[in-house]
Amino acid sequence: MNNNSSNHQNQNVHGWERAMSLAGGLYFLAKGLSRGGLGGLLQLGIGGLALSRGVTGHCEAKRVFNEINEQAGMAEGRSHQMPFERSEKDSQQLQANAAAATNGTTVTGNDSLKSPPAGV
Repeated sequence: MNNNSSNHQNQNVHGWERAMSLAGGLYFLAKGLSRGGLGGLLQLGIGGLALSRGVTGHCEAKRVFNEINEQAGMAEGRSHQMPFERSEKDSQQLQANAAAATNGTTVTGNDSLKSPPAGV
């Protein structure tokens, strides 16, 4: 596996998010340099982190957050995929399952909340 492919897999910041990290990083670096003192040093640090995030396309904090979110979803029984990321095969299987589950059912018009069965 080449290094370029490995770097692309490690990237989790893309598009506008990456561009905004670059712009924000440059902004905070400039503000930190012009301000000076402890506040300026803090702005330099924030700017450096944001600039690094934009240049590399990787954010370790985002990676950890996504990993924790995925683990929480698995613990709750949710799939790691979002519903709109479902494959065509999965969609066809869901439709087949729904058709099988409703095969032979009829609607009686009986609303059990308004007219519950006798003896309950």
